[in-house]
Amino acid sequence: MRIRSLGATAAMAAALVFGGLMAASTPAAAQGSGYAQMSCGELWYARNLIYANRGYCFETQRAIRTFGPRCYPPFGRLNNAEQRRVAEIRRWERHRGCR
Repeated sequence: MRIRSLGATAAMAAALVFGGLMAASTPAAAQGSGYAQMSCGELWYARNLIYANRGYCFETQRAIRTFGPRCYPPFGRLNNAEQRRVAEIRRWERHRGCR
């Protein structure tokens, strides 16, 4: 498994992803989640790490370079807790104006 290291912030992203955080309804309600301190790049990494660990078939060169080739069962299908974490990260990305 080849995942490019982004340093301490990637470690924090991984801890948040695997720490089982529950999604809050708004970014302001999730101040304690750790996502509030993350940059757009770190949020992108945290969100896609969830998918990478579930075998998502990435199509963008950025994701393929970062996480390597994927495409194995369950092909990115997320459980409920993972879906909530992805939704929370997406809220933070919108809140920050990330692309």
